[in-house]
Amino acid sequence: MLLQKTVRSIQLHLHDFFEALAPGSPKVNASSWCAARLKLRHSAFIELNERAVLEVVYGGKSGFAVRRWKGHRLMGIDSSLVRLPQEEALGQEFGWVECSNQQGSSGRYPQARLSALTDLLNRIVTHTRFVPWQQGERDLAVQHIPQLDAEDIGILDRGFASYELWAQFIGQDRRFVCRCPTSSFRIVNQLFQENQAGRSVTVILRPGGKQQAQIRRLGLPEAITVRFVTVRLSTGELEVLATNLLDEPRYPTEEFGELYHYRWGIETYYGLVKGRLDLENFTGLSAEAVRQDLYSTVFLSNLESILVQPVQEQLRQKSEPLQHRQQVNHAVSCHALKNQIIQLLLSAEPISELLPKLQRLFLDNPVSHRPMRKVPRRKQSAWRSYHYQRNTRKVVF
Repeated sequence: MLLQKTVRSIQLHLHDFFEALAPGSPKVNASSWCAARLKLRHSAFIELNERAVLEVVYGGKSGFAVRRWKGHRLMGIDSSLVRLPQEEALGQEFGWVECSNQQGSSGRYPQARLSALTDLLNRIVTHTRFVPWQQGERDLAVQHIPQLDAEDIGILDRGFASYELWAQFIGQDRRFVCRCPTSSFRIVNQLFQENQAGRSVTVILRPGGKQQAQIRRLGLPEAITVRFVTVRLSTGELEVLATNLLDEPRYPTEEFGELYHYRWGIETYYGLVKGRLDLENFTGLSAEAVRQDLYSTVFLSNLESILVQPVQEQLRQKSEPLQHRQQVNHAVSCHALKNQIIQLLLSAEPISELLPKLQRLFLDNPVSHRPMRKVPRRKQSAWRSYHYQRNTRKVVF
């Protein structure tokens, strides 16, 4: 029932759910469902994700072909704010956001922060943290590092550029690539001023005077070797990337532009779970209900990533003669998965017969991949955003 989360009312969903589960069964009302879900812990979905997805995919227990870059998994680390239902208990647990206008305070709403460690090439989330929104992204990134394998590469945006976080990666013998903002380190400022693409400079960094006590307290290295690479974007803008991939023959400078571009996969992942899967349309008002919806959505999105992989390969081969490569429309595939979840998990029909039927639904209405298409990013006004959320945005189910 939770995996089939819908934007319809709970009562309408219950009617259809039990009719599909057991035709002719007695009717169940919404209050019974709300009472029954209190007996389920959200950690069930975390364990289900670990046992049914991560151990199977990365443990070699299936035919899933894990995509890698030079033998490495590319693991994006980023967070997104999640707006919660207007409940006092949620505000106390996750924190309030105060709103104001010209007349002063105009109210408040509860908000949380979701941080995800995502396999970018396979679109599988391997670790999440769901915490009060005031908790910083860098602190959450530190909690993700122990979940990385030795050959993984963490891909980070410029908000994560700091000596302490890089030292955490190096101190735990893990790899990273991080975009640097202007005015962050002296060498970064110098590279931005030179404005030359294709530069690769390896330097030894040391913490500033104010950082030294914190670095020593955490037991982190007081000197780290970092390579800085410059990349020219198609817009003409210069980008400076920091990394501890120091072997230049194995990791040529010219390949870092494509490598860092894969980080966009975590942005599209948040777009999927918050847009198509309508994460913020929670089916309950308690903290436990919110966590159930969150972790069931993470599990469902991972399950969809596994099931569409063979179809993606079919579409790739089919579209080779075409101008644009075709790929699965995730809005269609997520809807098909939600619609068939009862048959997939509970049907007596052999899985070898059921899966092809489901994957044929994935093949319907593919979309064309246009990598060179650039859509201008304009900051919308509050009114346009409201109109889009209320009248334009399409959800899966």
